[in-house]
Amino acid sequence: MTIDPVKLDKLAQVAIKVGLQLEEGQDLVMTAPLTAAPLVRRITEHAYKAGAGVVTTIYSDEEATLARYKYANDASFDKAAGWLYSGMAEAFKGNAARLAIAGDNPMMLSGQDPEKVSRAQRANSAAYKPALQLITGFDINWNIVSYPSAAWARLVFPNDSEEVAVGKLADAIFKASRVDVDDPIAAWAEHNANLKARWTWLNGKAFSSLKYTGPGTDLTVGLADGHRWKGGASEAKNGVTCNPNIPTEEVFTTPHRSRVEGHVAATKPLSHNGTLIEEMQARFEGGRLVELKASKGQDIFNKVLDTDEGGRHLGEVALVPHSSPISASGILFFNTLYDENASCHIAQGQCYSDCFEGGKDLSQAEINQRGGNSSNIHIDWMIGSDKIDIDGVHADGTVEPVMRKGEWAF
Repeated sequence: MTIDPVKLDKLAQVAIKVGLQLEEGQDLVMTAPLTAAPLVRRITEHAYKAGAGVVTTIYSDEEATLARYKYANDASFDKAAGWLYSGMAEAFKGNAARLAIAGDNPMMLSGQDPEKVSRAQRANSAAYKPALQLITGFDINWNIVSYPSAAWARLVFPNDSEEVAVGKLADAIFKASRVDVDDPIAAWAEHNANLKARWTWLNGKAFSSLKYTGPGTDLTVGLADGHRWKGGASEAKNGVTCNPNIPTEEVFTTPHRSRVEGHVAATKPLSHNGTLIEEMQARFEGGRLVELKASKGQDIFNKVLDTDEGGRHLGEVALVPHSSPISASGILFFNTLYDENASCHIAQGQCYSDCFEGGKDLSQAEINQRGGNSSNIHIDWMIGSDKIDIDGVHADGTVEPVMRKGEWAF
């Protein structure tokens, strides 16, 4: 099995025409692992065909990253390329679009000193924040797609040869990204319409909170004041309608940082910076994650949560039916972009400021006043399954079913 070049080209077209809806004359800043060069080249071609100004790609390399952990002096791990992220922020302020290709080995840092990994991540998060805020604030059109690297494929399909594993992962990516059909653009239009019907209903209800019940879970997530549900295609502040995540199966909004109570059990492992965090159980009080236990990766994830004051508060709540195509595949991708779209999830850290009524015009202070969270991290973890029920709770205490046994109840 190999990577189908026709479907790879369709993925590149979808990235430009659906993911970004790149405008004539708009610059594009792309990041990608070296192994994803075949997809980078196709995306670059379709970007210029769509009238792009200048396409700039910043590559990462696994061997170079690991060389830092092997040879760098200790002080290196408290530094980050702030100049690079400042430049990216300047590009975004000038209306450049942002495209990220995921495909790194999810376990790349698993053999490295967890303390150094944590320090490097903390420094990188702080340096990246000026650029990240323009993305999470939806100032520009942005998109993430994935490429089936050999290292990633070997992790997902460990019992297959590398060639077979890469082919299987490629097929799974193409199917989830809806490029395994004759007309992917039309398929995305239909999918976006279905997601819109869901978030339109939720916005009409304007629930005060969501109540989750199931094995190991009894959790109430208060929703931010004036919150707004979104999903699929959305209009950025620059007026461009884009699909930030390909694939996507979620509708999502901003929870209130101080109104989360109860306990919740993760339903899938979380792969974060080379560490697999398994069987997580969390307890929230007054919106804060006050206790986190895990059978594996507990100490590392607790350190990540302590990146800053907002790390232990929620920035996103997302609903995904258990029967979503990614869930139905039965594949654990070790990649949050995919695994989060197999399950309802919550995210620690930074909120999406556009998930408010009038969010495009709100200041940071106004977002905070409405319950939006601020942090240098944004980490999704999965809490949905076919055993989870979710109710919408109105301000007067009346309750309506939203999900039953992991499926939409409306």
